[in-house]
Amino acid sequence: MAITEDDPFAPPKKKLAHEIGEPLDTISADELRERIGLLESEIERLRKAAEAKDASKRAADAFFKSPS
Repeated sequence: MAITEDDPFAPPKKKLAHEIGEPLDTISADELRERIGLLESEIERLRKAAEAKDASKRAADAFFKSPS
């Protein structure tokens, strides 16, 4: 018998993301470090996206800026 997602007896799935503000007392030190790495990667991804949007806006502003 195969385990399906609806199986009430299936072992709980490992959480793949971190929820801001969640209790940390039941999370191992290794998993906390894993989550820190995940969050650091996400912060870098967000920074790059913000920088790209800023550059795009600067380029549009420069293009549409009327000559004085």
